[in-house]
Amino acid sequence: MSATTLTPRDLRNERWRLRIRNARTFAGRFARRSDGVLGLSILLVFTVLAIAPAFFVGPLESVTTASGGPLEPPSLTYPLGTDELGRDMLNLTVHGARISMTIGLLATAITIFVGALVGVVAGFSGGATDNVLMRVTDFFLVLPTLVLAIALAPVVLEVIGTDAEVFGIRATLIVIVIVIGLTSWATTARIIRSQVLSLKERMFVDRARVIGSGSGRIMRRHIFPNVVNLIVAQAVITFALAVFTETTLAFIGLGDPFQPSWGQILNAAQEAGAPGLGAWWYIVPPATCVVLVVLSFTLVGNALDDILNPKSAGRR
Repeated sequence: MSATTLTPRDLRNERWRLRIRNARTFAGRFARRSDGVLGLSILLVFTVLAIAPAFFVGPLESVTTASGGPLEPPSLTYPLGTDELGRDMLNLTVHGARISMTIGLLATAITIFVGALVGVVAGFSGGATDNVLMRVTDFFLVLPTLVLAIALAPVVLEVIGTDAEVFGIRATLIVIVIVIGLTSWATTARIIRSQVLSLKERMFVDRARVIGSGSGRIMRRHIFPNVVNLIVAQAVITFALAVFTETTLAFIGLGDPFQPSWGQILNAAQEAGAPGLGAWWYIVPPATCVVLVVLSFTLVGNALDDILNPKSAGRR
């Protein structure tokens, strides 16, 4: 059947067949990456725990519902021991997955949105727009993220109010989400801009200009679809950095004790003197979870980057 006789339905069916074939090709290539499969498996475990922590360990224990003694070592009753209030560490660690992963997801969404928007606009527009946006990007690149986060946290909290709540996350944790998002987008913007600088010189962009397409339409229809692969790979790696940054900020006291994340648990362990008391079970579980999640996202991100951007494999 020639292209001129294809009906709209035939074209839609052909597009779906092409998408399915591409998805199968991608799945096959990813399955051959043992590092990516390992990382994805770890992420699936933590994702399930984050979605339904109460199903596995019951409701989040509080001071009033704690059933154990202070700083009990691991036992059959408490496999990961208890904290200084007698709360089950397994319960706290599993519930901490929801907070840490949710904050990481929301922060990554902000980072990728801002970074992709700035990168595409700067790279395609060029000239004064590019210079201004890149100077702002450079400003955020050279500033230490942790120092900037500490400085921004009280300002953001004052702006949104202490009673704000989004997706069940209290104001103190929303501050961490916003701070991570505002301090982590610059690297993404730089990476995407470099790709857009190459894409805008391609023939298909020149053809779009010739037929009268405006800059906005070209960026939406021709530039953005060609950087989606890069955005996906960057988002996975950014998620790992967001989880690590959240842990750091919570560890230094910017978390919410009523919604314990892994970083908040580590902060509580430090304040309770767990290292000096030899209560390793108060530190090891949340720290191990942070390491595993960051490692798994890094493994998946590297695998995706090599698959979606084959040139990057040759640089490593």
